[in-house]
Amino acid sequence: TMELFRPMTENLDDPPNSRLFVVTSRSIAEDVLRESFSVFGDIQAVWLVKDKQTKESKGICYVKFAKSSQACLAMEEMHGKVLVEGTKPIKVFIAQSRSSSRHRDVEDEELTRIFVMIPKTFSEEDLKNTFKEYGEIEYCVIIKNKSTGESKGLGYVRYYKPSQAALAIEKCDKTYRAILAEPRTKAATTEDYSGAAARVDYMAPGVLVPSTADPSNYQMMDFRSGEFTRCLMMSTRAALTQEQIFALFDIIPGMEYCELQRDAYGMSKGHALIRYSNLGSAVYAKEKLNGFEYPPGNRLAVNFFDDGEDRCSPVGRMAMQFVAAQMMSAVWNGPSTSQVMKSSGFSAVSSMSRIQTDVNLPPPKKLAPPDSKTKERLFVVFSPSPLPPDVLEDVFCRFGSLIEVHLVPGRKVGYMKYADKQCADEAMSVLHGRVVNGVKMKVMLADPPREESHKRLRTY
Repeated sequence: TMELFRPMTENLDDPPNSRLFVVTSRSIAEDVLRESFSVFGDIQAVWLVKDKQTKESKGICYVKFAKSSQACLAMEEMHGKVLVEGTKPIKVFIAQSRSSSRHRDVEDEELTRIFVMIPKTFSEEDLKNTFKEYGEIEYCVIIKNKSTGESKGLGYVRYYKPSQAALAIEKCDKTYRAILAEPRTKAATTEDYSGAAARVDYMAPGVLVPSTADPSNYQMMDFRSGEFTRCLMMSTRAALTQEQIFALFDIIPGMEYCELQRDAYGMSKGHALIRYSNLGSAVYAKEKLNGFEYPPGNRLAVNFFDDGEDRCSPVGRMAMQFVAAQMMSAVWNGPSTSQVMKSSGFSAVSSMSRIQTDVNLPPPKKLAPPDSKTKERLFVVFSPSPLPPDVLEDVFCRFGSLIEVHLVPGRKVGYMKYADKQCADEAMSVLHGRVVNGVKMKVMLADPPREESHKRLRTY
């Protein structure tokens, strides 16, 4: 079967999430699998993994469908089913793809949230009514401008099941440009991240050295024109990963948001949107990184991107002029990031200097409502002594869905309660073994080991 499968390998991820990874019994033949799964849609290939020596089935099989919605539906319906009496229930996952580093299961949130472009006049009700024909919707969110409350013409729709989200992407009007939403904190947690950060830090001194030697050049920038925003759009010809872009723009303190724009097939469009918590950081990032070569030979274009904030008021203009002037003096007086941070009154610095750590943290996120149901608890051991609760909250909230921090009195341990398993897992993978403010933390799952959790049969 391997030979038959070869020509197809090019199209494994086309469309994304259309291939299943199935764990079955060794005794189950390929035709039984093909027959069981064919009811869900158009099967393009079935590949049973066999032992090279004995040519016997290893009990692992890939099933490639024509559409993501068919694969998702098959996963939802077939996971935990017994195909042949006397054999163990099968496990069905969406197979790992180039864009994802693991197999995704039925409970994977990443497969249920879609990101859409909508008319600015749409209300959340309109959004819901437009997309409810593809399945039951858990929630809709319209992204609004913080200062004016106006819609930015972008929204998220969260379904209960992966097949519904996939169907919406396939069937909805192309003008909505529907794609699967990026996970909430992917940029800061992918394994590749530390490598990207290291590469960038290595060249950081070069990034932060003034690019021209004549201060009078800055006079050409008319600070009153209101063309500055905290949002930047970066364009690149070379294919950069989200992690590389994140690491590059994260050198300048105060980054709030960084997202690589993708097309309907999940491919990078060569643009990324980056937002900072203050104008100074954005001005500085544009100044330093526009025209910067990364990787060498690939010139990045970085421009201000209007996210609709109000900068026309006299107060707004004065603030802008002040920040821009400060940034420019900083660019001249100190090429290193630490000096820039000291000399330019970054709003981000106060929170940054409170936390000294050996790991890149994503920006802080809101806590989950206190009455949220705890889905996962992390158990943290501190050495030599516990960190203050406010510092712990600041560090552990950055992965999303943190409900509360609880320190055990008189002991060097504490619990972090999360409303979402994935957020807790991310916090654990990023923070375990790390040092914060001189305190080393061991971060583990609090409940008994979850070895069995993925083996239980799911009921729908």
